[in-house]
Amino acid sequence: MNRFVVISGCSGGGKSTLLVELQRRGCAVVEEPGRQIVREEMAGDGRALPWVDPAAFARRAVVMALADRERAPTDGWVFFDRSLVDAAAALEHATGEAALEPLGRAHRYHRRVFLAPPWLEIYMNDPERPHGFEAASAEYRRLVAAYETLDYEAVVLPKVEVGARADFVLKALGE
Repeated sequence: MNRFVVISGCSGGGKSTLLVELQRRGCAVVEEPGRQIVREEMAGDGRALPWVDPAAFARRAVVMALADRERAPTDGWVFFDRSLVDAAAALEHATGEAALEPLGRAHRYHRRVFLAPPWLEIYMNDPERPHGFEAASAEYRRLVAAYETLDYEAVVLPKVEVGARADFVLKALGE
């Protein structure tokens, strides 16, 4: 949808911080499915953690991303912390199943997707992100390819403070 805008890219690249700033400015924001799943799994049996069973994790992320689209607000810009494309790319990477093309083409977002590049200076591990910078960078490369495959215009976010990043996004959308 034209008002559904994706903020994707490298884990630890500042996506969530940017989304907090956009929300502070009054924009609607949809939380990343992966973080929600990791929290639920860490509180439960942990079987669908991405470092335990990447395929189970990706399948849950696909279901959650579809539900997020259905529940999204109906007015104004809606910023998604990752998207169905990210989940489908993860599923395809984990299983080899053709998930990206059918899901990605059937459920479109705004043509312009904003990608947080690998940024070593701000990258941090936490309990929900135990993988290293190299794995995060490899994921970034897969996501760039996925969005390009689906004919999105990938806009790389500048490595600047969060307020300037939010200004950049809103300006690129014509705000």
